[in-house]
Amino acid sequence: REGGFLSGGEQQMLAIGRALMAQPKLLLLDEPLLGLSPLVESMLAQAIKDINEQTGITILIAEQYARPILPIIQYGYILENGGAVLEGTSQDLMDNPDVKSAYFGL
Repeated sequence: REGGFLSGGEQQMLAIGRALMAQPKLLLLDEPLLGLSPLVESMLAQAIKDINEQTGITILIAEQYARPILPIIQYGYILENGGAVLEGTSQDLMDNPDVKSAYFGL
């Protein structure tokens, strides 16, 4: 199918696949989950994690919504007003009370 007839998730996977063809050492993803349904969001997040684990490529993700990304990252930064306010491993960030309140509603 032509790219214009693919779903949002399929378009994102196509874009990532095209980027991987260049065999990069670093893959920069700007809001890769934007506008996707929760199911597709979860599938794409897992695919991103799998790409990192299978290829060893460093992946830098800028994502407005931390909830689907936090479980798959190795290390992350929470930015506010252009600066890092928190940093840590996936577990460190998910265990942080401020992150729980802001992103998980807990």
